[in-house]
Amino acid sequence: MRPYRHIASATLLLAIGGLAHAGTVTVYSALESDEIATYLDAAKKALPGIDIRVLRLSSGDLAARLLAESAQPRNDAIWGMAVTDMLDPRIAGLLAPVHGTNIDRMPAAFRDADGRWFAPTGFLAALCVNREALAGQGLPMPRHWQDLTSPAYRGQIAMPDPSSSGTGYMLISSLSEAGRDKAGMDTVLGIARNVGQMTLSGSAPCKLARIGEFPIGISFAFSAMQSIRQGYPVTMVIPEGPKGYELEASALMKGSPHAGDAQRFLDWTASPAAAALYRGYKEIVAAPGSVPSEEQQREGLPADLVATLPARDFATAARERAALIARYKRLTR
Repeated sequence: MRPYRHIASATLLLAIGGLAHAGTVTVYSALESDEIATYLDAAKKALPGIDIRVLRLSSGDLAARLLAESAQPRNDAIWGMAVTDMLDPRIAGLLAPVHGTNIDRMPAAFRDADGRWFAPTGFLAALCVNREALAGQGLPMPRHWQDLTSPAYRGQIAMPDPSSSGTGYMLISSLSEAGRDKAGMDTVLGIARNVGQMTLSGSAPCKLARIGEFPIGISFAFSAMQSIRQGYPVTMVIPEGPKGYELEASALMKGSPHAGDAQRFLDWTASPAAAALYRGYKEIVAAPGSVPSEEQQREGLPADLVATLPARDFATAARERAALIARYKRLTR
């Protein structure tokens, strides 16, 4: 793999209200900046008595911050963190059970049996393929994960770094069953040999592909559909083979001084009103009866996407995270 440079993801602080005071809730989130702004606008109207301050960080930075502050947490809640990050025992131990009318109605597969987390949304691995850049290199359209291991794609792929991006770790973990499947791990390493650039965030590879810096960006489905909507010459490909996906979990911090207001906010994030907004950004929406929009289905998402998601052992993926990333880094040097 060629030497690579990182693309930093911005840290964004979005707030409703003014200085911190009673009724202020501090939330750490790995959701994308544009979607956070949309959701907060609706939350402001639904929860007028609560000032909601959101610090946006990439998945890796969010986990690192939670661990650094573990002795004295500075946030009240976590919103939209990869569940495999949240299940790190050091982070899971910081969480308190959270319940609410909307949270408790979510399907069992999208919430922790002990109430420590729930996941209203998730993201699905996808390729952003720039048709013009691909044609310029004389390359075929990839259709299967295995296709990306071909030497023909050497240096033509951008992907997120598993050590900093939830999308990146989701990719190597889901394709290799957390490193336990040899054939899957061979595919992961074969793809790595063809990566020309690693990025810090999961959306950055698609942004590179849509402007033609790389023909192929490994990202998630919404980023691809957003690029298509904005008029870029991008085709979204949901590769055949293992279906890579991750759930975006939310949780209440143990000992939060604003636990009541934080719980009200978290319950709103599991509400039908929030689910309607998620559909504009998310491939996976846990609300019962929610299906991909017509636009999403037109671009390739199956109508029964949630029902066809394979079971993932998130606990094992979380437990093996550090070891699998270290193994991946060692084998791709």
